[in-house]
Amino acid sequence: MRSILLTSDSDIINGLRLAGVMGVLCKDKKELQKNFDKYKKDPNIGIIILTKSSFEEIKDEVIEVKLNQKTPLVVTIPEVGGKMEDDFILKYVKESVGIKAI
Repeated sequence: MRSILLTSDSDIINGLRLAGVMGVLCKDKKELQKNFDKYKKDPNIGIIILTKSSFEEIKDEVIEVKLNQKTPLVVTIPEVGGKMEDDFILKYVKESVGIKAI
């Protein structure tokens, strides 16, 4: 299974491309929604990565996928220079696995 990044930030696309993650540049909400709908149905995609701003644009759709589908896993990363909660990694482990990591 592959991972895909959906964002409007070309710097993040270039950075994750170095790690082997394919990225799709989404210029507006309509394009982001279209690509999210496409890749959430793709059996070859195991992880959809969204930047925080992209997640906020289609939050309801993302939550629906997280609640009702086993795959793909949808994760959110901060923008370049952006910050998420201090313990966002621990939060994701707890949400994904159901246990608290110390």
